[in-house]
Amino acid sequence: MTRVAAAQLAAGTDVAANLDTCLRVVDAAAAAGADLVVLPEFCNHLSWYADRAHAHRMACRLEDRFLTAIAERAARHAMYVKIGITLAREDGRITGTGLLYGPDGALLGQSDKQILMGAENDHLDRGETDSEIIDTPLGRIGMYACMEGVICEVTRSLAVRGAQVLLNSLNSFATDEASLHIPVRAAENKVWVVAANKVGPLLPEAQLPDIAAKLGVPPDRLHGAGESQIVAPDGTTVARAPRHGEAVIVADIDIALADDKRRPDGTDVLTARRPSIYAASSVRSVRQAPAGADEIPVAAALADTAVITELAGAGTELIVLPELTGTVDEVVAALRGSTAHAVLSIREDAAHVAVLVNATGVVGRQPQLHRTARHPWLTDLGSGLEIFELPWGRMALVVGDDALFPEIFRSAALADADVVAVPHTIGEPWETRLGLPERAAENRLNIVAAALDSSGSLTASSYALSPDFTLWTAWKGPFTGVISHPEVIPAPPGADRMRAVIRPAQAVNRAVSRGTDLLAGRPPAAVAALLREPATATTESEPS
Repeated sequence: MTRVAAAQLAAGTDVAANLDTCLRVVDAAAAAGADLVVLPEFCNHLSWYADRAHAHRMACRLEDRFLTAIAERAARHAMYVKIGITLAREDGRITGTGLLYGPDGALLGQSDKQILMGAENDHLDRGETDSEIIDTPLGRIGMYACMEGVICEVTRSLAVRGAQVLLNSLNSFATDEASLHIPVRAAENKVWVVAANKVGPLLPEAQLPDIAAKLGVPPDRLHGAGESQIVAPDGTTVARAPRHGEAVIVADIDIALADDKRRPDGTDVLTARRPSIYAASSVRSVRQAPAGADEIPVAAALADTAVITELAGAGTELIVLPELTGTVDEVVAALRGSTAHAVLSIREDAAHVAVLVNATGVVGRQPQLHRTARHPWLTDLGSGLEIFELPWGRMALVVGDDALFPEIFRSAALADADVVAVPHTIGEPWETRLGLPERAAENRLNIVAAALDSSGSLTASSYALSPDFTLWTAWKGPFTGVISHPEVIPAPPGADRMRAVIRPAQAVNRAVSRGTDLLAGRPPAAVAALLREPATATTESEPS
């Protein structure tokens, strides 16, 4: 077992005071017996500068007093220390960089932040290379920072390249970091995540009231959101810090658990990937399609013709049925006289196909794209993701275990989908608790998903995009600290249907902050790593 720690702290504009704080929490982690400790992002200085020259002055230099002290403290305690700072490079660049020091004080690895958030774009330079994998006696370590965990590419690339433990340094006031973005990266990649966030003001205290007033948020909402955590490969948070206040949390972890990428049915979620499909879907990242409807009523339901007819007659525009329930003829008949569309899935010989129907018959088809041990008969795979034009927007169908792959929802968003219908089966709790909410959040997609539990009861939810997105749009309600988490409406226990409203038009807005777009800002180096075919790829990965 390895004891790891995450240290959350407040850092201001006094560099010397910030160093004292960093050394104090490293000492606390050592006192708790930690072999490794992760500190937050921008530990050397607040991420707020008058201009680029100011940012350059405040940035660290390798082997300066600040970093030498961190290295010496790592050696004193014979522990690994990961810290996030701004770094002045010899070529004039200023990067947001994660540094890992080893138990002898040596610098073992660096990771430059590849996607910057808001005002960071004004003063810092994006990382130009993908984060390295650092092979240590503890295990294979990958590093990332804050906004890199709000999208899927950086952490996915680290996992695909063999990382077992991901170290995340954050500087975030968003409460959905802890509730969604941190734990989902562990679960979807089946790795350990150790994440350390800030507490205290993230902006100069003297300017905080004025900045908060301009943004229309309470000043305390611009404090670090805390809740640093250590997350297991199944998405379980094994240690969590409080929302407020300096803290060091520790947990004993078995790093080797991250070597098992199998779902309960035996499917390996990394080797089942199909990079050739993702590459074909990555042609553009700037939205070209017009916005869909402002709102539409949707539902998920059991494959009961009376229920489907009732929902369609009540004006429901989209009805999603659980995987492999219902027949095309029955569902088409149940929609007669309505304008509704429905999505179900069927087996066709060796293919698993999602079928889009309306009252006139079949409108579209989407074969499953990935193999799964759950369906050993599934050998005839689709060759790509289709987008269907409907009166209220553009829709993709993600069928069965395709819902496990963040790359497929990314492909839907890159093709300007507004809505994704998901007839599937739930294999692990994280898939609906974390997976589908994240697919909506990181891609700005509305999702309607339907499944059956082990007793045959309906398990379904809608994940609707909120118009209250980021601090750069006018909010309809009070700012809660949630930046991108969708509005989740689950089916009531024991119900035969779930009804909700989704917002196709909101898929147009992908700007999570000023200068930061969820899709146009995808890090090129990490994307390139994900689109490469693995060295062990065989023809078994392709359609037969």
